[in-house]
Amino acid sequence: MSPIEQEINQCIKVLKSGGTFLYPTDTIWGIGCDATSSTAVAKIYRMKQRFERKSLIILLDEAEKLNDYVFSVPEIAWDLLKNVDTPLTIVYPAAKNLAENVVAEDGSIAIRIVKNEFCIRLIRAFGKPIVSTSANISGENQPMSFRGIVDEIKLGVDHVVDESFGRIHEIKPSRIIKLQQNGEFQIIRN
Repeated sequence: MSPIEQEINQCIKVLKSGGTFLYPTDTIWGIGCDATSSTAVAKIYRMKQRFERKSLIILLDEAEKLNDYVFSVPEIAWDLLKNVDTPLTIVYPAAKNLAENVVAEDGSIAIRIVKNEFCIRLIRAFGKPIVSTSANISGENQPMSFRGIVDEIKLGVDHVVDESFGRIHEIKPSRIIKLQQNGEFQIIRN
């Protein structure tokens, strides 16, 4: 078994047990858990000392799975996903099949289709979306590398992915665009 397969298997055990883990995403290091488990999501809010009604981003391995977690995918989303080459998080108007506490108060959900191998393989093996939130205490700066993550976060998760898997290409948070039912959109973070 390769090192990446061993790491993915360890993460799957953590995900299935309702735990949390620290892992490299296609943007920055994140804290993750099963996006369909309210209990696991609540652990992340407590760890980050974050207000629970501030929603989280979830990751999917392929755009075709959007319909499993969003009631209606506006046509503009497919165009954006097809034509973007940098990490893009899209906020969709109406979520479904996710933990209630991962969804925003207005029913929307932020989803990024990942492009890095580790995340794709992990999500595909798990079969469900995972949470991705920056590896910091709420209100503090987002760490741009593994070394910048405070011990409180490193010690607060159930598993830390091997630092060697953290070769992140785009070391910054993703662009966030919020879609409306009528097809209009708003740039939340550029």
